[in-house]
Amino acid sequence: MSAPVLARDTDRTLQRSPTRMSSLLFAAATAVVASHAAVDSFIAPEPGTGPTDHLARGLATLALLGLAAASFPRLRAGAQAALAAALGALALEGSLLAIGDAQAAGARGKDWTGFLLGPVAVALLALAVRLVWSSRKPGRLRWFRRAALTAVTVVGAYLLVVPVAMAILATHRPRAAVEQVSLGRPYEPVTLRTSDGLRLAGWYVRSNNGAAVISYPTRQGKLPQARMLVRHGYGVLLLDARGYDGSQGDPNLFGWDDGKDIDAAVAWLQKQPDVKSGRVGGIGFSVGGEMMLQAAAANTGLRAVVSDGAGFRSVREEVLRGPRGWFTSVPEQAVQSVAIAVMSGTVPPPSLKDLVPRIAPRHVLFIYAGHGAGGEEYNPDYYRAAHAPKTLWKIPEAHHTGGFQARPREYERRVVGFFDQALVGKG
Repeated sequence: MSAPVLARDTDRTLQRSPTRMSSLLFAAATAVVASHAAVDSFIAPEPGTGPTDHLARGLATLALLGLAAASFPRLRAGAQAALAAALGALALEGSLLAIGDAQAAGARGKDWTGFLLGPVAVALLALAVRLVWSSRKPGRLRWFRRAALTAVTVVGAYLLVVPVAMAILATHRPRAAVEQVSLGRPYEPVTLRTSDGLRLAGWYVRSNNGAAVISYPTRQGKLPQARMLVRHGYGVLLLDARGYDGSQGDPNLFGWDDGKDIDAAVAWLQKQPDVKSGRVGGIGFSVGGEMMLQAAAANTGLRAVVSDGAGFRSVREEVLRGPRGWFTSVPEQAVQSVAIAVMSGTVPPPSLKDLVPRIAPRHVLFIYAGHGAGGEEYNPDYYRAAHAPKTLWKIPEAHHTGGFQARPREYERRVVGFFDQALVGKG
């Protein structure tokens, strides 16, 4: 073989080696992520659930990872960098969720494989940087090409990576340790059973006035409001939502399937001797406010509900933005809704705007903050859609679910007065 031919072959070999190494590194990283996905979905699922509850999530995740690993060697360097960066960002999120879960409630089966995602994320992000550097091209149009690639990357991250990352967070919320608290009167630990067989953890303060209120979605999230109701003689059932803290099941930060939790709480309270004539109400905060509205639309056992900080839950609420959201929030929310549906195994619930008219003639109080979050500005739309008796209260200076902190005396007067009228017959 002549020297020039040998030199050309050597050059091609050197050029191909980094590509092969990148593909091998990406394949190895994908295998680690796939192992964690299998453990999370099938081997060590959440308490009260089994492998069959996560078929869609597990199979879809493994299929997408397999497709990514098979496609990677065939992509250009720029596309390889984007794929490595996307998977690296999601792996980093997974490792942080595992660390958070272990710190709060102790390491569990899926946390151990989640810890491995940290080094994998670092390797993938480093690979993405190297691939971007190696894909630089000279020429007069290089700045235009780089600007176009940057724009495509930003749009892709917004429309795909961010919604998927939010769906992972929504369906893998770390549990928090639950400590003993003071509620002003003694409380007893209770365990409720949902219609789909999950055990939910709660605390109950017995009623002095014959009425009880469900506080949702966590036992420790809004203790000042619980103490407020206890001071006025109400029974208060503080409940951990499914997948939260002491309750079984898979979490969902958007509460798509949590109506069963509130139904179980209503049925339990209706059997308590201190609750007279079915005088049961509910107060929910953020996603809990959304779920109180959904539960009240179907469960007539809820005589009155306070929704504090309700917002959007899926793309079905985001369409309330109208045309201004068609090219901004709606596409991103559509991807997020599909991702949550796959990961949770549930379909998006109906829009709250379609549900709230069904609450009447029972009472509903909408509370929202001037500096709210996550679609809280839709509360006037929900109020207009609801039928009387209904009340809307905006607290301009408050932040999300911070109305009690902003105006404690007025909050107590309005909320207690609302339940007094609807449940006890005062006012």
